[in-house]
Amino acid sequence: MTTTHEARPGSRPATVGMAPGGLPLLGHAIPLRRRPLDFLAALHAHGDLVEVRLGPRRTYLACHPDLVQQVLRDARTFDKGGPVFDKVRLLTGNGLATSCWAEHRRQRRLMQPAFHPERMAGYATVMDQEISSMLDSWQEGRVFDVNTAMQALTARIIVRTLFSTRIRDSAVTEIQDCLPVITRGFFTRMVAPLGLMEKLPTRSNRRFDGALERMRNLIDETISSHPAGIDHGDLLSSLLVAEDEETGERLGRHEIHDQVVTLLLGATETTGNALAWIFHLLGENPEAEEQLHREMDGLLSGRRPDFDDLPHLDYTRRVVTEALRLYPSTWLLTRSTTRETELAGVRLAPGTVVLLSFYALGHNPELYSAPERFDPDRWLPERAKTVPRGAWTPFGGGSRKCIGDRFGTIEVMLVLAAVAADWRLRPRPGPGIRPEPKASLSTGPLPMVPERRRRGNSAAVE
Repeated sequence: MTTTHEARPGSRPATVGMAPGGLPLLGHAIPLRRRPLDFLAALHAHGDLVEVRLGPRRTYLACHPDLVQQVLRDARTFDKGGPVFDKVRLLTGNGLATSCWAEHRRQRRLMQPAFHPERMAGYATVMDQEISSMLDSWQEGRVFDVNTAMQALTARIIVRTLFSTRIRDSAVTEIQDCLPVITRGFFTRMVAPLGLMEKLPTRSNRRFDGALERMRNLIDETISSHPAGIDHGDLLSSLLVAEDEETGERLGRHEIHDQVVTLLLGATETTGNALAWIFHLLGENPEAEEQLHREMDGLLSGRRPDFDDLPHLDYTRRVVTEALRLYPSTWLLTRSTTRETELAGVRLAPGTVVLLSFYALGHNPELYSAPERFDPDRWLPERAKTVPRGAWTPFGGGSRKCIGDRFGTIEVMLVLAAVAADWRLRPRPGPGIRPEPKASLSTGPLPMVPERRRRGNSAAVE
């Protein structure tokens, strides 16, 4: 059943509905666990705001971009909370991604200098080094798992930008081993309605607990050995010397630990997954791949791209934008109301969970024409004007927009441009790739075959 509520002046009335298929006690836990993407993406047909049951708990999915923006912009009312963030706190503690509104404001002020635009060129130098090391190891014609390779690359990049050279190689390897075990465990815990399975002494639970403990110990060890009071140009140094301009306070050691874990988690799997999806999409769309190669040949003239090239990579940026529309790494967020409020005319009590799905927005045919088609040129300036405001939000919005959005975009574009300058990645025949919704949206195993490009075969971009 769908009901209609009065809307703001100048906009159509908002509709409110109920998700189909709920069960007593379990609610919609079964479709959320078995086919969450299809389930969420279909709910726009039931209203702008749709009730979804997580076990016996009543939650609401905001399907219309206006409602999504209302939630994102009012971070004091729609604060971090709900099943996603309750589970993420197992790893990140009270870090920037999970802290409440008041604490987040303070943490954001202290962490913002680490992501100042002036520091990006230095981080890009580290990225270039790691990208070159990866590409130099590729062997033409030898199949490899692109997803695994991108996860390893993004892990090394964030570890080196976090810690500079002040971390032992074995610790880097161990962090890389721990991260996928930890992230795999999050989604299972997120959708479990009663939280009982995670308390059982199963093999997967023991692996999760062990990886979590190892990760925490490694981070504490690295922070303790890092010289304090000196900015070495890495992220950790910036956190150690950061001082709140309003209060003069600094981050405590425990707070720094939580922020480091937050950055490791936020910059590894999410960025690695974004890259894997981009290469998968290009492999399935040779015309788009060829246009990307023409941009590389017209700009680079046989060299590898660097930070200064990024403003000129227009098509590359459109490829990234379109891939994030189709497969946003952050495919589901939850917010929890801190006071009684109203959304789409529905009165929400304090503690009500609101769901946001950037995947569902990106696949909504009411927002995008032919939403299942990979079409980077839909982001040309004239065509992009037809996309409703707020429909593309892979980094969130408002005061809690991802602090590393610029960092991540630079990293993705540098990797994509460096690969496209010299290589083609060919899909390997086999079963199709299906999105795997975990803590972020994964391709799963992605076997591809690298082929060296013969520069000069593509026409220069006009």
